Amino acid sequence: MTKPKIAVQLYSVRQDCARDLPGTLKALAEMGYEGVEFAGYYGKSAHELRGLLEKLGLEAAGSHIGVDALTESNFSETVRFSKELGLKYLIVPWIPENMRNSREAWLETASFFNSIAEKLKGKGIFTGYHNHTEEFKRFDGETGWELFAKATAPEVVLQLDVGNAMHGGVSMEQALNFIRSFPGRSKTVHLKEFSRRDPQAILGEGEVEWVELLSTCMKVGGTEWFIVEQESYKYPPLKCVELCLKNLLNILETVA
Repeated sequence: MTKPKIAVQLYSVRQDCARDLPGTLKALAEMGYEGVEFAGYYGKSAHELRGLLEKLGLEAAGSHIGVDALTESNFSETVRFSKELGLKYLIVPWIPENMRNSREAWLETASFFNSIAEKLKGKGIFTGYHNHTEEFKRFDGETGWELFAKATAPEVVLQLDVGNAMHGGVSMEQALNFIRSFPGRSKTVHLKEFSRRDPQAILGEGEVEWVELLSTCMKVGGTEWFIVEQESYKYPPLKCVELCLKNLLNILETVA
């Protein structure tokens, strides 16, 4: 069982990135992160970004992009930029309400992602979807996440954000079952804590059953990247993601 690499979603430290992207990336590399997942490019070209990552020994774990970046008018440029930067995973983190407000809407959305996955075949790039909370609204007994997952091709990545899912009313066991039900499709996973007691909890301080989650990802999910994301801050953002990484590494030592 190969342990996935560890990245951080740059949205976690977005203000630091906006002020000083090279310095922020350097700090993340020095903490021990192996990669970063982008959420915007801070006005940099793909060539500039790739140069920054290579200089620091970081990898591009993927990028969060708008769904419009995959439409016909933008598709070619998105692929060009992604190839130049070295992106393998293009994950859509949000879709408008009309793409998710009914069973039929979810099936149409799945069809759209299938068409993109087909166009990406042979390019070394994959697309996928990232949940927030709306995906767990039920339609005829099934969640939007389940409808989407069942109707999409195996190549479409299901990027589960466990903290978001639990904020959406999903239990820990249900979150684990999502991974088990769609083996090999959790290529990248967002690691975010959930705590009803402490909304600013750092990874490892809340209610997520991390050992079971990480083990399931490795044994069933086909996970290549664990991606830390922190969106609430009891300390400065860089300190928060440093503590998340420290705790994650300690937890991983106990995963069989």
